[in-house]
Amino acid sequence: MSGRAQYLLALYIVEHGESKPVSPGAVGERVGRSPAAVIEAFRQFQEQGLLTYEPYKGATLTESGRQRAKELHDSYVTLSWFFRAVLNLDDYETEAMEMAGSVSPAVVERLAFTLPLDEE
Repeated sequence: MSGRAQYLLALYIVEHGESKPVSPGAVGERVGRSPAAVIEAFRQFQEQGLLTYEPYKGATLTESGRQRAKELHDSYVTLSWFFRAVLNLDDYETEAMEMAGSVSPAVVERLAFTLPLDEE
């Protein structure tokens, strides 16, 4: 899914905070891309059965799209935590958003084991 995975992940995140369908502008704002770029990604994801897109209204994840986006979200959370806690990156959320679709679940699982436990 490569670089376009961030659009699916952003749609998943925005869906949880806004009513459906989600506008291309809301997703574009989240990933720093134009609405036109988001619409193109939406159309490709629709062809793959991951979402439904209706022009001038927005997109909604299908069940298979929601499942894939949840996997991406799990990777995003782990990467974000790793980048912040271990690498001490300032822009850890942006980095995690860009990489979530590029890292295998096995790598994400191993990264999770390296994370420090909260000692509260």
